[in-house]
Amino acid sequence: MHDKTLTYEGDDNLADLLRTAGVPASLAEVKALLAGIAAAPRPLDDDDWLRLVAPAIDGALRGQLVALRETLASADDGIGEAGASAARLADLRAALGHHGLDGFVVPLADEHQGEYVARRSRRLAWLTGFTGSAGIALILADKAALFTDGRYTLQIENQTDGALYERHHITESPPAGWLEDNLSAGMKLGFDPWLHSADQRRRLGEACARAGAELSACAANPLDEVWHAQPPRPVAPIVPQDIRFTGRGSAEKRREIASQVKQAGAAAAFLSAPDSIAWLLNVRGADVKCTPLPHSFALLEADGRVQWFVDSRKQVAELSAHLGNEVSSQPPDQLGVALDSLSAAGQAVLIDPAGAPDWVVRRLKQAGATIVNKPDPCALPKARKNDTELDGIRAAHLRDGLALTRFLYWLAALDGSEGVTELVAAEKLAACRDGGAHYRGPSFDTISGAAANGAIVHYRVTPESNRALEAGTLYLVDSGGQYLDGTTDVTRTVAIGAPTAEYRDRFTRVLKGHIALARARFPVGTTGTQLDSLARQFLWQAGLDYDHGTGHGVGTYLNVHEGPQRISKHTSQAALEPGMVVSNEPGYYKAGAYGIRVENLVTVVALAGLEGADRPTLAFETLTQAPIDRALVETALMDDAEMDWLDAYHAMVRERLTPELAAWPDVAEWLQGAAAPLDRASA
Repeated sequence: MHDKTLTYEGDDNLADLLRTAGVPASLAEVKALLAGIAAAPRPLDDDDWLRLVAPAIDGALRGQLVALRETLASADDGIGEAGASAARLADLRAALGHHGLDGFVVPLADEHQGEYVARRSRRLAWLTGFTGSAGIALILADKAALFTDGRYTLQIENQTDGALYERHHITESPPAGWLEDNLSAGMKLGFDPWLHSADQRRRLGEACARAGAELSACAANPLDEVWHAQPPRPVAPIVPQDIRFTGRGSAEKRREIASQVKQAGAAAAFLSAPDSIAWLLNVRGADVKCTPLPHSFALLEADGRVQWFVDSRKQVAELSAHLGNEVSSQPPDQLGVALDSLSAAGQAVLIDPAGAPDWVVRRLKQAGATIVNKPDPCALPKARKNDTELDGIRAAHLRDGLALTRFLYWLAALDGSEGVTELVAAEKLAACRDGGAHYRGPSFDTISGAAANGAIVHYRVTPESNRALEAGTLYLVDSGGQYLDGTTDVTRTVAIGAPTAEYRDRFTRVLKGHIALARARFPVGTTGTQLDSLARQFLWQAGLDYDHGTGHGVGTYLNVHEGPQRISKHTSQAALEPGMVVSNEPGYYKAGAYGIRVENLVTVVALAGLEGADRPTLAFETLTQAPIDRALVETALMDDAEMDWLDAYHAMVRERLTPELAAWPDVAEWLQGAAAPLDRASA
């Protein structure tokens, strides 16, 4: 483990230690490597990064490397600094003037167009203070606007300065409309072509054109010029993911996807999604927090070979043998040359227009390549979990359920007088998960929201916002774990003390929607959009609703948010298929008062031998194993089938968890009551 008491003794001392240990890299190379390592999240195995410097390091050299990393990691990058937004916005506007730009687009995304970004890429948070996982800022010389979705409407109000930024709901007041209203003829709006997909660039360009303005690609990002403390690109070990967890070798996957590329009439597919590349090559990394992703790009050729554009400093020694001779690694700066080579040969290249950086599409077109616009060919096969993956996911959920149940037991003893805070509760839950088999850390920052903070859908507790779990309130905890064999995500809402009638009513309506979706049966070809209203119907009956989707896809020791599957009001073309894992998480949020959400993960299964069925039918298998707070259930609002489902779910939880709780007999005893059948006398 790291030791913060170590002191870095200077470059000369480190240079001597490196020479003595026979490390071939120069002092400058080692320091640059350490800066990248410090920019990556701290790994669970804290010493694992040392092998990126040399195969075996100990003694004084280890101490100095650890001390240097601690020094570099403690540097302030400015994200979250209070009161800095006005000066930063002014600096950016000055930089835009130097570049002859009248405005600039600041998205949340990085070069991979995803929501999981390294601190280096958190430009939106640095500039505005908004830390949500969905958003975009439009900056003009005399005004600026921020856009996010319904999950973050309260958060964006709390974190950003309304005197600097207009705040908009992205669907009710989209960015394109704002540009049309605020740009004028002859203006030039800048954008970073690495941070926008070709589809996004097209939409921005059309909005500019309608206003008589011009969308201009920037060779360098002007925001990076004024972010003087911007961290370097993260460097974390890339390691093989064992076939006992993946169920299929990389070569088999590459051949399958390559056949799709060939059928599409392309010579190669460009891959930019880190989770797709990690899945395809059976590797995992740690470049971003909570998600085992290595940043890289890839060209998958129609014969199954891969050109992998990745920082070689991240690759551990055993990776070469794992990948074999059909995967060639190249520095990321060689991507342009490879794209030019494909284009010069007159090759067609498959591109996902919604995910590939606009820079790549422009480079291919300028070099004369034929573009085949198709969705990421890895997305669907990755979403369809195989039997090995599903077995691992079930095992991971069992271990995760044990940890969560131990936490809920601890929580159940609170009456609200103890002064336990959101931060203390989150730390307690983390301690319950820590040390579990195959555990690699949280799958996202835990949402630990008491009372009004629970109404902030993606709330992140801070020392400033931290509040106590008080009697007569609701506590919402949304958390998950990354395990080598699966990724979990579960939300429970718990009454602290006796719940009010309103709490019970709203909770039961949410629970009824959860049960309706869990019990759904649907024909092959059904999308999540068609099922979404099942979860909302009981809230709708009371004039209530929620602004987030009902379900998102989940990866296998990968992204906790995975596509293309989802359950949402917003139109989805992706049909639900056997093996897909999605969340079932309806909720209700009363601003300034409380939040309620009930979330389990489910997997899609085929129903065999369904009597009377004349077409293939699918259903959901619930994966999450943890009790639901029965004190919040108003049985008078439930019918017999709904109560039967909850009783059966709790019986399954008791049956599966009780044998594993031998080391915690008090928890096992508590679970028998917490997961007991409902009292139907008042139903």
